[in-house]
Amino acid sequence: MVASDPPHPTRTPTGPRRCLSSLELATRLDEEVSRAGRHRTALSCLLVTLEDVAQLSQAHGEELPEQALAYLGGALGRELRRFDRIGRAAEGELLVVLPGADERRGEIVARRALGRLHAVKIEVAGERRPLRISMGIAAWREGLTAEQLLAQTRIAAQRNSPGEPQPAGPLGEPPADVGEPSAPRRS
Repeated sequence: MVASDPPHPTRTPTGPRRCLSSLELATRLDEEVSRAGRHRTALSCLLVTLEDVAQLSQAHGEELPEQALAYLGGALGRELRRFDRIGRAAEGELLVVLPGADERRGEIVARRALGRLHAVKIEVAGERRPLRISMGIAAWREGLTAEQLLAQTRIAAQRNSPGEPQPAGPLGEPPADVGEPSAPRRS
């Protein structure tokens, strides 16, 4: 795999950002949800899902999706604040934890990140193409656990058309029941 990611003209490199393991991510997300509840601060999460993981693995080997996720994590890391965290939520998924970011700010980060990730191309067997990704955004609300917040980001990513980050619910409304995906927002 060869990946290309053009340099961002307005950002200075902050060095590589380590991608948290699933366990580290779960611990960090739980800490941030607790902090948001105690201090009544905003918290948003952004889920980046690499589409076609099974097809990529089958066609190019199991290491390609892992390499692609690692590369995407590095590209995302350059777009984030130093206290934001990126980690592996599940196979083919990266979760970005955005402490202090309400839903509107989370959506701004998602759009910026999406632009960055669309610039990433992979080259396999001489063919260069973009990765297919989807994004979901969810903002923490009073009473929502870390697991429920992650579930909300997954719901948003699943109902999302590739390339258009969608919040878990309309701005200002509580999230839909975690078990029932809400209807997509219409613009």
